[in-house]
Amino acid sequence: MATILSGKELAEKMRQEMTREATELKERHDLVPFLAVVLVGDDPASVSYVKGKEKACAEVGINVRKHKFDADYSEEDLLQLISDLNHDPKVHGILVQLPLPKHINEEKVLYAIDPEKDVDGFHPINVGRLMIGAPGYVPGTPHGIQQLLLRNNIDTAGKHVVIVGRSHTRSMPIWSSRGPWSSTWE
Repeated sequence: MATILSGKELAEKMRQEMTREATELKERHDLVPFLAVVLVGDDPASVSYVKGKEKACAEVGINVRKHKFDADYSEEDLLQLISDLNHDPKVHGILVQLPLPKHINEEKVLYAIDPEKDVDGFHPINVGRLMIGAPGYVPGTPHGIQQLLLRNNIDTAGKHVVIVGRSHTRSMPIWSSRGPWSSTWE
């Protein structure tokens, strides 16, 4: 018998948890989490995604600053911006929206982000942490799947899993993860 899991219900619960955590950080440490979002170009899906992130951050009490540039923004300038954000103690997280324009080397840009600020979990250090089950940032879709399984007490031991696609942001982190939720997915 199939079980339908509600991502909407879980997302709302997680938003409430994040709101409490952000409030606690502010009250106990006078700290408001701060996310820098970088958007190069005007890809409609990317613009929509970033708008959604800005709204979600506002709802839970995270400050966000969007750095929006035209599609002809140079790779050199983008790398300098990332360096500046890496060294800014007020910035706690960096999200570079993909895809980037063709003239910008995505790998070079993602590798330039400080792993401790790489909220997308795409830096090789965070990917390595994911592979061995060590703490670190996990890409959003795999994290959502982890949470759906864990919070619904879905036992994955001995189960077969079909993952369609092979993207670096979604399917690959799911099948390659060695976290406690997936250690039986061989």
